[in-house]
Amino acid sequence: MGRGKIEIKRIENANSRQVTFSKRRTGLLKKAQELAILCDAEVAVIIFSNTGKLFEFSSSGMKRTLSRYNKCTDSSEVAIVECKAEKEDSKMVEALKDEIAKLERKQLWLLGKDMTGLSIKELQHLEQQLNQGLLAVKERKEELLMDQLEQSRVQEQRAMLENETLRRQASIEELRCLFPVTERVVPSYLHYPHVERKNVYVDNGVVKCTSLASNCENERGDSDTALHLGLPSDVNHKRKATERETFSNESESQVALL
Repeated sequence: MGRGKIEIKRIENANSRQVTFSKRRTGLLKKAQELAILCDAEVAVIIFSNTGKLFEFSSSGMKRTLSRYNKCTDSSEVAIVECKAEKEDSKMVEALKDEIAKLERKQLWLLGKDMTGLSIKELQHLEQQLNQGLLAVKERKEELLMDQLEQSRVQEQRAMLENETLRRQASIEELRCLFPVTERVVPSYLHYPHVERKNVYVDNGVVKCTSLASNCENERGDSDTALHLGLPSDVNHKRKATERETFSNESESQVALL
């Protein structure tokens, strides 16, 4: 008769549980060794008892097997992560393709093409969008035109100011050409030479002047000096007239005294 089936659950009796642990542990390690030998497999078994004791078996060394296990788990996790990323990327690509297709259709509708499948509501909505876009375009165009007008006004004012400045400079140059600056300086006052009085006497009722010739020569010299200094002719004539009146008055007074 075969062995009956045992219910798989925790053994309550501590002695029975310890005996069962020892028997099955030995059988498990034996089976692992047989598997490694028969199948040329790398097998490692780690067992901890309920009291904390360690039991292990490894066909190629526990550290080597554990490092290999870690590499495999890491690579598998990386592969899983990459697979998930690829799936997400593919989903994103599909969503972007759908969005691009929608935008292309809307662009065709705005251009008035491929509107056969649109309903009345969709056409009305498209009309509203076109009207709003047209108003925005007109407003922007008006703003640009106003900016250009303002710039042209500013440039015109600048040009007018520059022209006015040039006109003033030209008038100043013309005045300079008409009235050139001379190096000769005209004195602020006129120097009149001192007229030396001569004795006047009467000989047989005739008034004689002893220095008439000298006075004439002085007058000639004064006129030449005035011309040489660049004095006005009327000033010279006035000076001569004043000297003549003075000379005549003095002569008359002397005659009266005699």
